[in-house]
Amino acid sequence: MSRLGKSCAAAWALAATLAAGAALADWKPTKPVDIIVHTGPGGGSDLLARAVATMMAQEKLVAVRMNVLNKPGGNGAVAAAAIYERKDDPSTIGFITSVWLANALTTQEARITVFDLKPIAQLLLEPAVFAVRADSPYRTLKDFIDAAKAHPGQLKQSGGSITSRDNIVREQLQHATGAKWAFVSFPGGGARLAALLGGHVDIMVIEPQEAGEQVRAGKLRVLAQLSEKRLPKWADVPTLKEAGFDIHTTPQIRGVVAPPQMPSDAVAYWEGRFAALIKTPSWKKYVEENELEQSYLPGAQFHQSMEDTSKELREEYVKAGVKVVR
Repeated sequence: MSRLGKSCAAAWALAATLAAGAALADWKPTKPVDIIVHTGPGGGSDLLARAVATMMAQEKLVAVRMNVLNKPGGNGAVAAAAIYERKDDPSTIGFITSVWLANALTTQEARITVFDLKPIAQLLLEPAVFAVRADSPYRTLKDFIDAAKAHPGQLKQSGGSITSRDNIVREQLQHATGAKWAFVSFPGGGARLAALLGGHVDIMVIEPQEAGEQVRAGKLRVLAQLSEKRLPKWADVPTLKEAGFDIHTTPQIRGVVAPPQMPSDAVAYWEGRFAALIKTPSWKKYVEENELEQSYLPGAQFHQSMEDTSKELREEYVKAGVKVVR
């Protein structure tokens, strides 16, 4: 081939590459999008996913319908497998929490973990609070700890699984103070709260929004916050450290993942959609009203955040005597 011919061929190749790049940059979904979550209807991830779907439509960020698919079971294992099985589907995403990381650390049967999926974005950190009934004799967390010391094993805390934040912070407090109290596991947040309100347990870890509803109804009292700094709506409630308990609590993260072989153009699209969403008035209102902490990170940084969180959880489990398998 002549030098001119080679130059023409190179020019055509460059033009084709640029055209392909432009086409990739313009990708957007043309069919309904599935959002897979690990909770049933009304669970935390389910509520967030439905709120995001509504906001994406209201803000005209996604032009197609977004459907929420509930895949409960195995603390995220069933949902993780469902996302993984979608392979390269660009119209599937999933919402995860730190529970998915915990499950991978403690369950050998969790064949598909969050690290087998494509990270899209970290969205939120979810704080929590310690709460007791409004008629409880415990006015502070120290009051509860002192009572637990005086009556080892007699007081009870409701919560999720033994790998949940609820139980791990309990184990850390017991280790730091020498106090002992029981942990009663329930499958859902509603049952945990009902046990507290019914007087069957003495304390629980609960999300600030739900706690706020019960406090306003005169049913609960909040003793301390599981957060690095006081939340604006709980300015009069101390953090664990301020309450005299200097323990580290790994934050509960919420983020978005995708099938492992999702094409790079679709990954870029979804990263861009969530980067745009967090700047909208509807998202900012949602975060404020639900007393969440925005903690946006794009895909690569989200992956690192999950690795860091997994490492912290593993260290906490080892200290708490929870068996880890990875």
